[in-house]
Amino acid sequence: MKEIAVIGAGTMGNGIAHVFAQSGFNVTLIDVQDAALERALSTIGRNLDRLIKKEKITEADKEATLGRIRTSTAMDEGVANANLVVEAATERTDLKLSIFKAMDAAAPADCILATNTSSISITQIAAATNHPEQVIGMHFMNPVPVMKLVEVNDYPGFVANRILMPMINEAIITLHEGVADVEAIDTVMKLGMAHPMGPLQLADFIGLDVCLSILRVLHEGLGNPKYAPCPLLVNMVTAGHLGVKSGQGFYVHTRGSKDLVVAPNFR
Repeated sequence: MKEIAVIGAGTMGNGIAHVFAQSGFNVTLIDVQDAALERALSTIGRNLDRLIKKEKITEADKEATLGRIRTSTAMDEGVANANLVVEAATERTDLKLSIFKAMDAAAPADCILATNTSSISITQIAAATNHPEQVIGMHFMNPVPVMKLVEVNDYPGFVANRILMPMINEAIITLHEGVADVEAIDTVMKLGMAHPMGPLQLADFIGLDVCLSILRVLHEGLGNPKYAPCPLLVNMVTAGHLGVKSGQGFYVHTRGSKDLVVAPNFR
């Protein structure tokens, strides 16, 4: 197995492509937007540069890794010769089902079709194809090149998000009810629980829209009210405050700055 296709050039997709290419696989990175593909290659290049500075790889390793990655905006062409296709699109059930139908039609019959979903039922996704026995879950952690974990068990939220998302949601509820402010909540979890990043900062990093989608899948899939998303989270996503990707969530995120600045509406 040497030919890998990755669908979706966002944060997860470019990380997955990076890891496969650095491990010696030929990768086709597929997205509907050329600009997204260009950003992905730029991100992979920067991440490889960090590894060079840490003396974990050489400049030759970087060039070899980038040389194994090609890009395409055409799914049919991109998956035609793949042994494994990994879907890393936005966490929306309708979108993933649509992509899997197209993947199933275009990929070789013996190709393994994997989804990077963090919460949606693998069985439901597989049912959208003519080869459900070829469909697997492959949930990578973010950032993919750093985190050494892939989840494969088929259950709403798997393990990581079933534990993580209620914690993030409870942190948002704590803020919403005025128990503590943004900085206090994150500081308590960092200093008191030894978390490297507070739950509100982490939610910004993941994407508030992604957090909301996962909570909704958990709420629907498990039928337990403890997974109901906080109204504040819903309002923020509706307002377009999605965290790092939009420049503002619980914090203000300025490209190139490492300063942690609480968003104006939470000061």
